[in-house]
Amino acid sequence: MLPRERARSFVESSRCQRFVVAVILLNAAALGAETSDWLMAIAGRSIHLVDTVALGIFVIEMLLKLYAYGPSYFRDPWNCFDFLVIGVALVPASGGLSVLRAFRILRVLRLVSVSPSMRRVVANLLAALPGMGSILGLLALVLYVAAVMATKLFGAITPEYFGSLGTSMWTLFQVMTGEAWPDIARTVMAEKPLAWIFFLVYILVSTFVVLNLFLAVMVSAAEDVRDGENRKRKDQQTGADSASYTTILSELTALRAEVNALRSGTHTLVPDTRRQLSDVELAHAVILYRNGHPLAHIADRLGVTHETIRTTLQRRAVLRHR
Repeated sequence: MLPRERARSFVESSRCQRFVVAVILLNAAALGAETSDWLMAIAGRSIHLVDTVALGIFVIEMLLKLYAYGPSYFRDPWNCFDFLVIGVALVPASGGLSVLRAFRILRVLRLVSVSPSMRRVVANLLAALPGMGSILGLLALVLYVAAVMATKLFGAITPEYFGSLGTSMWTLFQVMTGEAWPDIARTVMAEKPLAWIFFLVYILVSTFVVLNLFLAVMVSAAEDVRDGENRKRKDQQTGADSASYTTILSELTALRAEVNALRSGTHTLVPDTRRQLSDVELAHAVILYRNGHPLAHIADRLGVTHETIRTTLQRRAVLRHR
C-alpha cells in the first residue's frame, strides 16, 4: 500500500475518529474550565497544557488529511470548516487580535464534522434554507402588518409597548415567542377590552401557522436528503455489482475460448527439450505413429521435441502399420 493510501486509511479508520472525538470533548472541557477563576487558580497550568496538546493533535490530523487527500481535501466543505477553525486557533491572540481567543471555543464545533449523525442534521438544515426563506418573508409580512395595526390601535394607550412602529414590531415579536404576552395583553385590555381579539388572531397566525411551517419544511428537507443518500448508496452498489458481473463475464469468455481451443485440437503444448517420455506417453506415441500420424504432430501433442519422438521410437524399433 502506498504511503498516501496508508495515511488515508488511517485518518478514515473508526479508531482514529473515536480518538479525535475524545480529544474534542476534552478540549471543550478545558476551554470551559478557563472561564472559572477558581479552577484556573488551582490547575491553570494543566488546563493550558491540555488546550495546547489538543491543538497540536488537531494540526497533525489536518496535515495528515492534507497529505492523504491532496488538493481534493478542500472539495469537502467540512474539511474547509476544520481548516478555518484550526487556522483561527493558530493566529497569535495578542494585541488587536486578542478577541480571537474567544473564538477558540469554535474548535468544539469540529464535533459536528466528525460525527455522521450531526453532519446529517446540518445537511437537513441547509437543504431546508430555500424553503425557509419564503416562510421568513411571510412571517415578516405578517409581523409588519400587525405592527402597523397595533401602533394605530394601542399606541396612545401603551406607548411603552406600541408607541412607534419599531417598538410595536419588537413587542409583537416578543408576543410571538410567548414571552410575557399575557401581561402585555392585560395592560392593553384594561383600556380596550376587545383587544383580546387582536392578540388571539395574531398568535394563531404567527405561532400556530407560520412557525409550524418551519417544521414542515425541515421534515420535507430531511426526507429529500435521506432519499438522496439512498439513491447514492444504491448507485454505488449497482456500480460495484456491474463491475463484478463484468469481471465474471470476462473470465467466462476466456475460459470458453480455452475450451473451444482444446476441442478443436489447436491447443498445443510448448515442447520441452529436456523431458523424456513416460511409459503412458510412450504407449500413446506408439499408437499414433503406427496409425500414420506424423512425428511433428505426435511431438506437439505430447509437448516434446521432434527429435525426442524420433529417437525414442527408433530405440524401441517401432514400425508403422502397413
